[in-house]
Amino acid sequence: MRLKNRLFWIAAFIAFFLDQITKYWVVQTFSLGQTVPLLTGIFHFTYVTNTGAAFSLLSGKVEWLRWLSFGVSLVLIALALFGPTLNLWDQLGYGLILGGAMGNGIDRFVLGHVVDFLDFRLISFPVFNVADSFISIGIVFLLIASFQKTPTSTGRLD
Repeated sequence: MRLKNRLFWIAAFIAFFLDQITKYWVVQTFSLGQTVPLLTGIFHFTYVTNTGAAFSLLSGKVEWLRWLSFGVSLVLIALALFGPTLNLWDQLGYGLILGGAMGNGIDRFVLGHVVDFLDFRLISFPVFNVADSFISIGIVFLLIASFQKTPTSTGRLD
């Protein structure tokens, strides 16, 4: 039996795995608050924790956000299992969002906060993590899918 929406599952697994392995590395390697410049004044690894959503939005709302992550994950899993066969961009988009939501959701349930470490200082951007990146990329892929005239005609994968 072939797994429906196979690329969705692959994207979700890769996003989740890369998020968790990078967070594990940061927690094992850095002290909380420690920053290491990779390109001084431009890009640093800075270990911080976040009790809010992406970019510290809704800070301190970890209880609500952990259940939101869980709910989004369940809806996306149900979509992939019981919904139609999605096109390429939808599978990638929803898969990356699932992987990111699960990565941050696990942090919220287990740690009570999310581990952030990607620090772009050149543009004074809030510190974020790999899960946030995959969620953002997933949204871009869904936007690409929305511009297609017939979502199931080209790029369809089973």
